[in-house]
Amino acid sequence: MIDIHCHILFGLDDGSDNIEESVRMAQIAVNSGIKAVVATPHSNVPNSHQNFWCEDIANRLNQLNQRLEQDQIPLKVFPGNEIFANGDIVEMLKTQKLLALNNSIYPLIEFDTYERSASAYRQLEALVAEGFTPIVAHPERYAFVHEDTNAILRMKRRGCLLQINKGSIKGSFGKSAYYISRKMISKQLADFVASDAHSPYMRTPFLAEAHEEVSLMSSFDYAELILNQNPAKVILNKKI
Repeated sequence: MIDIHCHILFGLDDGSDNIEESVRMAQIAVNSGIKAVVATPHSNVPNSHQNFWCEDIANRLNQLNQRLEQDQIPLKVFPGNEIFANGDIVEMLKTQKLLALNNSIYPLIEFDTYERSASAYRQLEALVAEGFTPIVAHPERYAFVHEDTNAILRMKRRGCLLQINKGSIKGSFGKSAYYISRKMISKQLADFVASDAHSPYMRTPFLAEAHEEVSLMSSFDYAELILNQNPAKVILNKKI
């Protein structure tokens, strides 16, 4: 499996605090059958985590990959951001102030919990118009999706892909996120399941249970599609 949404890179946001925690997260990921993750620190968040791509972030990524190789933990960590939809994110992506997942055409986009649907659609349309294929992070958690679940289809029809959190399937983010995420899986509307892991203690990068749940709710082939095949295409910048 490949995890495209993981706060494994240390000292940047509310994810891993230090490299030792990052290493423990990596081992948990490997134990669950993950072979690669994309490090997606929160970025472009007003009055909070900025994490615009810079030498310091690149150095942390290199340091972590070197440590994993040294400790013989068979996991590769790729660069990325979880991009908060605020300001001119198209321009920031084009200038690589913000990174799409492994420098691909696939930026991981997060909205404010109470973002209005019209505003979300405008921002997604602007990205698609510039040749990007936005991956909407955890749509099952947004109020505008709770208010009208047809928003799921509207985002997909605009050329977006949808990533649900493993925690949503378990009910960790409330009843609405639980029911919406499971409906998306049963109707095969999700394009990815990812961990959105933040630590080795809670919200971990253990994805084996998610693969099992998706297989039971839909099929093994669909679980493979959204936990392995589609994520691999993102890493390789191939069309989904």
